[in-house]
Amino acid sequence: MTTTRNSRPIPILMYHQCATPPAKGTPFRSLTVDPAVFARHMRGLKALGYRGLSMRDLQPYLLGEKQGKVFGLTFDDGFVNVAENAVPVLADLGFTATNYFVAAQVGGTNAWDAEKGVPTARLMDGAQIRAWAQAGHEVGSHTLAHANLKECAVDQAREQIAGSRKMLQDVSGEPVDAFCYPYGYYLPEQCALVAESGYTTATTTRRGRVQPGQDMLELSRVHVLRSTHFASMMIKLFTPREELRGR
Repeated sequence: MTTTRNSRPIPILMYHQCATPPAKGTPFRSLTVDPAVFARHMRGLKALGYRGLSMRDLQPYLLGEKQGKVFGLTFDDGFVNVAENAVPVLADLGFTATNYFVAAQVGGTNAWDAEKGVPTARLMDGAQIRAWAQAGHEVGSHTLAHANLKECAVDQAREQIAGSRKMLQDVSGEPVDAFCYPYGYYLPEQCALVAESGYTTATTTRRGRVQPGQDMLELSRVHVLRSTHFASMMIKLFTPREELRGR
């Protein structure tokens, strides 16, 4: 475990889709944040003097090498609507973000969600991923197939973790050093596979802000949902509520 010199926790925000939410009753509707709400989140934090950073740019703060008013900004799955609706806001504010792409579904859809009744949504293709990286954002991995790593044998897990890194580096032409466990499911010993594969950070779905000294391969995040208005965002970021809800 890495020891840091930071005295205050650092929030890493977790978003998924940035689009008009689907109809009431749609499974996992909460994971789609309206673009206007996303913009209010980002502009409000900017007005408070905070900077949104990709995991790559946030790492020196997590390690205690830098201090400042920062938060991590992550998107899971690599949806096209993030490129269309979130990227212009980030460019306007000078923020960077990490998107965790499902490597074998580049240019495809969220096929892993189909059996749950989640509406089909397009995922970024190779050109869009390269544009994401060229805009200063980070390409991260979410395995090859959005795999439940708890159900994978060692060799299968290694292929999902290491194979996705290689594939995304080939697609993007950029180093891929950030990993995210799909569904938040993983076995403790798989953290060693993540490190072995060359990643330097890995995020979970465990609720909470990153505490000083937290393992860089098991980082907590702050869940941002469709219903997260700016006041509740402030509570999530600046009080222990996320840590309490994550217990």
